[in-house]
Amino acid sequence: MKLDILAFGAHPDDVELGAGATIAKEVSLGKKVGIIDLTRGELGTRGSAELRDTEATDAKEILGVSIRENLAFADGFFRNDKEHQLEIIKMIRKYKPEIVLCNAIDDRHIDHGKGSKLVSDACFLSGLLKIKTNLNGEDQEKWRPKLVYHYIQWKNIEPDFVVDISKFMDKKIASVLAYSSQFYDPNSDEPETPITSKNFTESIEYRAKDLGRLIGVSYAEGFTVERHVAVSSLDKLI
Repeated sequence: MKLDILAFGAHPDDVELGAGATIAKEVSLGKKVGIIDLTRGELGTRGSAELRDTEATDAKEILGVSIRENLAFADGFFRNDKEHQLEIIKMIRKYKPEIVLCNAIDDRHIDHGKGSKLVSDACFLSGLLKIKTNLNGEDQEKWRPKLVYHYIQWKNIEPDFVVDISKFMDKKIASVLAYSSQFYDPNSDEPETPITSKNFTESIEYRAKDLGRLIGVSYAEGFTVERHVAVSSLDKLI
């Protein structure tokens, strides 16, 4: 299956938190979108890998994406090396996306920055003819996405562009809260983490609202780029 957009996240819920509404919007526009999780989030303080598998499937259905896979890299310990790059390359060549979304380039969790660079490097390497990969017994053709964008996570990184998500904020919130083990629950007896506070859950909306304010809409999501953003004419901006 060829996808228009392939979103990568170091952990299940990264994509939803960073780009969930943008993905829901692109799906509504007829785009084929997929999600690849690098790890199962097995080092998370709350929940379990098995529970997060179920939560990720629920979030997939909410967003309406075509596929979701998990590469089961070691949470906290995966590296940007040949072994891991080749696994990413196989996914890029399998789904042939025009656009790749990936983790923030710098963030509180060490896996986010690592995952960001790993996916970005693999996108370049995937376009090299002499790198050979095989999936399910078949040789793969080279493929390089046209664009690589990085969503914003814990840190308030200045975006290079923002997407109006005003009509899709509800789907973003629903997809995030599908990970009920990870976020605010006043009845939970599990340990507190930086993302289990009520303030963090509320921040999902107020951060999007603040970005929306800056462009004159209700809600927005921001992204950073690896090359200049190009427009076909001056009136192709909002």
